[in-house]
Amino acid sequence: MTNAPLGLSLVTLGVADLSRARAFYTAMGLAPSPQGNDNVVFFQMPGGVLGLYSRAALADDATVDAAGSGFAGITLACNLDSSADVDAMIARAATAGGRVVKPGQTVFWGGYSGYFADPDGHLWEVAHNPFFAKDDRGVLAIG
Repeated sequence: MTNAPLGLSLVTLGVADLSRARAFYTAMGLAPSPQGNDNVVFFQMPGGVLGLYSRAALADDATVDAAGSGFAGITLACNLDSSADVDAMIARAATAGGRVVKPGQTVFWGGYSGYFADPDGHLWEVAHNPFFAKDDRGVLAIG
């Protein structure tokens, strides 16, 4: 038994079309890792790894129904250094085949954020949070 705290090191997204998803995330500036293969794609990101895998195979692996739809109760987030960076990232997502869900705007908590959905509908919040710092590796550091 371990006493290590729960940590997040890998997020795997179930996708309908692996080639399309790979192209989208590559267009978003991520480089596919050679650790992937014809069935799974990995991207190194600051603070962890993003994986892409067939939605059906991922559901099978987790022993759940793959037919889930609508809002899954989760968003992924990318924190950037300015409002202009937020707008540029959301525009980049739209150009790469994503869908703008909420354009960047000043938000109630004092920052600036917007949302896009990737080609499979996974929601990404893109934010500038002036209250959060990043460490020397560019990883969000909240305390």
